[in-house]
Amino acid sequence: MFFFGTFEHAIDERGRVAIPARYRRAFVDGGVLRVGPEGAVEMYTNGTFEAEVQRRLGAEDGNRSPEARRTRRAFLPEAYAVDLDKQGRILVPPQIRDRSNLGGKVLIIGCGDYLELWHPDDWAGEQAALERAAAEDGA
Repeated sequence: MFFFGTFEHAIDERGRVAIPARYRRAFVDGGVLRVGPEGAVEMYTNGTFEAEVQRRLGAEDGNRSPEARRTRRAFLPEAYAVDLDKQGRILVPPQIRDRSNLGGKVLIIGCGDYLELWHPDDWAGEQAALERAAAEDGA
């Protein structure tokens, strides 16, 4: 499935957020969350997470080199499995909510093979950065 679009949802007091209805079918077998480099929460299906692991770690020389171990340490330790409940929600672990500034309103952004969860203020900052980069490229 190809994820696209922007959806506004809310995280409830327990840390649950609804996945957009059109994408729930992709997560019936669960998914994986991790905080990305810009602070957004990346949400992968189990299949796309496995593909991302292979992309990032498959070319490495196992865990023999320091670089390969650093890549593994940067990507895997803060990945968390999640499951959809009967209402189509996932529970975002507290450590992920804290690191990514998630609470209240959340924007769910389609990024092709995964979704991103953003705090609206952080997303506005990211959009401004994207606009600046586009303006510089066009100058």
